[in-house]
Amino acid sequence: MLPQGAADIPRVKRSDDFSALSQRHWTLNEEPQPVLTVSPLWLSPGASVTLNCSVKDPSAGWSFYWYKIIPKLSGSSYNFELLPGSSNGTDQDSYMVHGQTHTAGYVCRAGRGDPVSYTRYSKPAFVWSGEPQPVLTLSPLWLSPGASVTLNCSVKDPSAGWSFYWYKIIPKLSGSSYSFELLTGSRIGTDQDSYMVHGQTHTAGYVCRAGRGDPVSYTLYSKPVFVWSGDLHSAASLTVSPDRVQHFTEQPVSLSCEGNSAEWRVSRFSKFGHLSRCSSWGTMDGSTCNIHVSQLIDGVYWCESETAQFSNAVNITGENSDMILVSPVRPVAEGDPVTLGCKLRTQKVLSKVDFYKNGELIQNDTRMELTIPAVSQSDEGFYKWSSSLREPIRALLQSKLSAEMKINSKYTPLFSTVHKEKRIISKLREALRTT
Repeated sequence: MLPQGAADIPRVKRSDDFSALSQRHWTLNEEPQPVLTVSPLWLSPGASVTLNCSVKDPSAGWSFYWYKIIPKLSGSSYNFELLPGSSNGTDQDSYMVHGQTHTAGYVCRAGRGDPVSYTRYSKPAFVWSGEPQPVLTLSPLWLSPGASVTLNCSVKDPSAGWSFYWYKIIPKLSGSSYSFELLTGSRIGTDQDSYMVHGQTHTAGYVCRAGRGDPVSYTLYSKPVFVWSGDLHSAASLTVSPDRVQHFTEQPVSLSCEGNSAEWRVSRFSKFGHLSRCSSWGTMDGSTCNIHVSQLIDGVYWCESETAQFSNAVNITGENSDMILVSPVRPVAEGDPVTLGCKLRTQKVLSKVDFYKNGELIQNDTRMELTIPAVSQSDEGFYKWSSSLREPIRALLQSKLSAEMKINSKYTPLFSTVHKEKRIISKLREALRTT
């Protein structure tokens, strides 16, 4: 017994062209869908656009049909218009479009047999006019003495012969924007997509763009990217009140700018990668930004002055927990004392506090602070504290906070990377309030 529908399939001899059977097979089931690629993705003056149409079965003698897409606003779809020389199909799976000057979309399909049996249309592919926006990355993000800064500028179409232009950004307080100043050796562009900055000692920002052609057609500028320094200098400095890295949410925090300027703004690069000003999440009062209690987000904060100066940068975090580790925001010079402390959202007094360095207990008493008299290389490590309130709820307070201290020959930045080991159950808040 033949399966239902089998009688409709033509019988072919072994000597027949097998493509007839395979063609009949995919028309009974589902037509293949070719894949269209476009190169380049971004138009440049005088450039041609190459379309490539690939089918899963490239050896089956396809002809290729090329279409420009026409927007059809009703139904949010497109109509397709055959490109010149494509009405009978092309033997080649590529097609060249000359003289394209603006954004356009294309599709392709393939066909074989007589009469022609077509594949589905490919998904639309676009070539874009206008300027692409490159992406700038920096390494390292935090400066250390003697380190160079490497800038990398990437464009979506890296094989198109770009030259790269590198800029330092200058704060412009009017309009909350920046102006750009070309870096040394960048006036006519560089062939390499990377650039090295030597001797950078304080917070700075950079952008890049790329260009090609004659006359040069430029991309957009990249988004600003910053390298941060915790070092203080007289032209501009930032202080935090309270002076610590971690802060309880719903408690006030203020950032104050000082230096050789009459006008300031405070900027933030948040943990979400967003650059914004104090006006978006706080209130400027003279040279001080008071952060709205509901707007404290983990990030890097710094001041910018009307005299085109950047202050030191600080890394501060907002903690929704009931416990924080207190560590200073500013770098600590080698040989200076530093104090780490534990703090509760409530004013409860802890019966005993354990401080750990690299997992080993180094202090176990009623003191809520750990003092290092003179910071040195040997003090590098992870510091944690833990405590308990009373025996019945001891297990509830096994939350430990830690800060990493990195020490080098000049200073110890305590813009701490905060690590948490949470073993707190939902009754912790109630326990803290009732103890």
